[in-house]
Amino acid sequence: MPKITYIEHNDAEHNVDARSGASVMEVAKANGIPGIDADCGGACSCATCHVYVDANWIDKVGTPSENEAELLELVVNPDDTSRLSCQIVISDDLDGLIVRIPESQY
Repeated sequence: MPKITYIEHNDAEHNVDARSGASVMEVAKANGIPGIDADCGGACSCATCHVYVDANWIDKVGTPSENEAELLELVVNPDDTSRLSCQIVISDDLDGLIVRIPESQY
């Protein structure tokens, strides 16, 4: 079972077991990780599940779709590692993934 580390803006860490096939957002919500609002429930239409993917993992998570890239233009303080966590599907290849949660989703 892959393990994912979520790091809050205040550096609080949450290490959780993740089910392959679930999204990084679904795992965060199921484990009560604060800071990922996911207002649209994972439909890639709200951008309230923004995370920063650790630079060592950015190539493994892949690139955003065109729709996701457009939504990432709306997030607070986007950078080159910004992704919507609803669009990152967990697999065994992502065991050890680290994502940082921004201070605000708005």
